Amino acid sequence: MDSASAFIFSHMNQLTEIHVSYKPTILSHKNITNSTEAYETVLKHWNKHTIELYEEVKVMYFNRTNKLLGIHDLSKGGISSTIIDIRRVLSVALKCNASGFILVHNHPSGRLSPSKADKDITARMDSCAKQMDIELLDHLIISRDGYYSFRDEGLL
Repeated sequence: MDSASAFIFSHMNQLTEIHVSYKPTILSHKNITNSTEAYETVLKHWNKHTIELYEEVKVMYFNRTNKLLGIHDLSKGGISSTIIDIRRVLSVALKCNASGFILVHNHPSGRLSPSKADKDITARMDSCAKQMDIELLDHLIISRDGYYSFRDEGLL
């Protein structure tokens, strides 16, 4: 065995297992039961000074009784788009033992109607989440002054 192989072998024996720990915390003991409550809650966690500057995505995670476990800052982008990585959304859901989530993003223009890309990512997210027995509860497009709910409009 050459010295490089011996080095790799000796360090392989020192690898440790991945440890996963979970300490349940609930951000809000109030159940979020509709899109208005979700909008009002997430808006408190949004920087109102930048809501019209760049697109941002946050995800609200819930337990089985719709108590809010947390809000994850997923991505920040440019004026007209940002990345929504389905794997990251679902990996966080699994890590916090969430049963459901609400995807939330802003439109810096203030226009609340969904784009084709918004509709497409919502359909893909819903399909992938269902495969993991996690529910996409809603997808909100927000502005400083209002919101659009995919659930309320029958798109989920």
